[in-house]
Order: sequence, then C-alpha cells, then structure tokens
Amino acid sequence: MKDRIFSVSQINKMVKEYLEGNDSFNNFFLKGEISGINYYKSGHLYFTLKDSKASVKCVSFGYKFKKIPEDLKEGDKIKLFGKVTLYEANGNYQILVAHVEKEGTLGKLFEELERTKRELAKEGYFDTKYKLPIPKLPQNIGIVTSGTGAAVKDIINTAKLRYENINIYVYPAKVQGIGSEDEIIKGIKTLDKMEEIDLIVAGRGGGSVEDLWSFNKKEVALAYFNTKTPIVSAVGHEIDNLLTDLTADMRASTPTHAAELVVPRKDLLMETLEDRKKKLNNSLLGNLQKKKEKLETLKRSYILRSYLETVVDRNNLLMDREDRLKKVINNSLIQKKYLLEVRMEKLRSLNPEGILKRGYTITKAGNKVIRGAGELEKGEKIEIIYHDGSVISRVEEIK
Repeated sequence: MKDRIFSVSQINKMVKEYLEGNDSFNNFFLKGEISGINYYKSGHLYFTLKDSKASVKCVSFGYKFKKIPEDLKEGDKIKLFGKVTLYEANGNYQILVAHVEKEGTLGKLFEELERTKRELAKEGYFDTKYKLPIPKLPQNIGIVTSGTGAAVKDIINTAKLRYENINIYVYPAKVQGIGSEDEIIKGIKTLDKMEEIDLIVAGRGGGSVEDLWSFNKKEVALAYFNTKTPIVSAVGHEIDNLLTDLTADMRASTPTHAAELVVPRKDLLMETLEDRKKKLNNSLLGNLQKKKEKLETLKRSYILRSYLETVVDRNNLLMDREDRLKKVINNSLIQKKYLLEVRMEKLRSLNPEGILKRGYTITKAGNKVIRGAGELEKGEKIEIIYHDGSVISRVEEIK
C-alpha cells in the first residue's frame, strides 16, 4: 500500500471538514461551568466550559448580535447552543457558540425546536424534491413583513434599484410577539391566492432570538411549505437555520439579500440580451455566407452547367420510347382484332339460327328437344321450330 503523506495544513483542513460536516457535531446543547472568560473589544467572546472531568474551548464571534449576556463570569453554570469547529492554525477544536443562557426558559424552546426539526425532517418537509423553482425574472413580488420596519424599505429599494419595472405588493404583518404567527400565516395565504404574484418574500430584519421566534413556529413553517407560489424565507439572524429557512423554497440571510437573490439587475439582463443578439446575428450571417458559397459552387458545377443538355437528351429519349410504345400497342390491337373476328365467325357458324335458315327445324315435345323418332308417341303434341316461327302439330304416325 502506497504511503499517504499530508502536510499539517492539509490534515487540519480535513479534520475541520469532517467535524463541521458531521451532523452529530452541529446544533446541539452543551452545559457546564465557565472558566477563563474574556470579552474582547473586537466583539468576540472566548471562554472555557468544563465539568468535573474535562473542558473545551468556546468562542462566540459578534456575541452582542447574538444577544449573549455580557455579565457572564468565572464559575457561572450555563447552557449553550452551538456546533463544533476547528481552528486550523493550531489544530485545536472548539465550540462555536450561537446562544448562551444562565437560567430560564429559552433553553426549553431550543429543545422543543430541535424536536420539531427532527419531526418535520422525518416527514420530508425539508426535502429538496418539494422545493419550487424560483422564477428567473418575477414581474410581481409579494412581501410579508412589518409595514413600518426597515426590512420592507430595504426590499423595495433594492428591488427597484435592480429592476425598476418590477411590481411589489406588501402585506404588513406583525412579525414578533403575541399574534405575530397568525398574521404571518394570513399574509402568506393571502398573497398565495393572488394569481398575478410570481414570488413571495416573507421575513423580517435582525433581532434577538426571542424576537425571531415566530419564524421557528411549526405552523408558520408549514405555511411556507404549503404555498403554491415560490416563497423565500428572509430573516436576518445568526442562528444556523430557522424552521422557515428549512421549509421555504429558498433561504436568504436578510431581506436585502432576498431582493438581491430574486430580482436580477436590468443592466446585466440587457447586456446578456445584447450579447445573445450579437451571437445570433453572427450565426445567421455565417449560415448565410455558407449558403452563398454553396450556391456559387453549384453554379460552377458540371451538373448544373449541363442541365439543359441533359433535359434535351432525356426528352428525346422519352419521345423515342413513346413511339416504340405506340407501335407495340398498335400491333397488339391488330392481333387482338384478328383473333376476335376469327372467334366471332366460329360463333356465327355454331349459331342455331344459322342452321335453321338453311332449312333445318327443331322439334320439341313440351320442354324436351326431340333428337329421334323413337322418343315420340302417336297422338303426342309437338312443336316444330323454324327460323322465322313455329308450328304446333300432333303425331299421326311414327315410321
């Protein structure tokens, strides 16, 4: 077996890809005691999580945006939500933290979310085979989001900047708090019933985990899944995947990103059309030139130049064959006429009328033709047929 030799960078990269690609190391809860915690001005948080037997390094990039508590201290017992990663430079693995809680109910929400994810995944709601294709150039886009937030303005401004002819329909909905789930679902269903709508974008801007939780509700996720119109989940967040991200036909990281994904730039479209127009013209001109060259070649060819001579020769051949055919037909008719006359003469000679004209008669007794005297009896009524009539008589004597 040939030895496999890797560099340190290669092996670290392979281990990192294995860890991050393994579902067992993604999106899990971990609990323990904090040690060596450091909040950096850069916005990153580093600490160690330990129990009585082991410890592991943890990091949270941009912890403020994740709403991670800023008062964590040495010895705090916490529960975090995150995934395993590996820092390639030194080969150390660590936990990439998305959420931290000291005490409270949010951890239970995450646990319930994971149960719901497993349930929906098992039933096939995340399967790509159910994803509707996103139209390449939607003319009418429906948006479900807060009517007063920055998200709707960002979508409209970005979409219009990219393609000013696009039409946008906004269904203003409450996107967080009590009743938000019902309004989001109603907005999606309302736009889905409008035949002119080519695409729906439903979501909101960023916020805390609690603010975004409406989009982790099973009922909302199923509303995304059940649309007949292609739908994009556009929620600004740091959590790996909301339920709506998984059931929608496409996921965008922010509302602005959604507009960039689904609305093509008109100037680029025009450039593409112009490029295709040039290619089509070049193709047509090229084909036309080839046809012209082929025509010139045919004009110079022997077959075309000798065409008239060929037609004359074929015409003469046709006339010769026509004359020969006429002679054959005439000879055949003469022979047939002669044979017909011979046969008619033979028929005439066999015609009983001709025999009767020569003085012969036919004698009949009833319907029977008498061929000899022995067939008659004295006193029998007979009919004698001449060529111009018949006579009825009776037998007086038989000799």
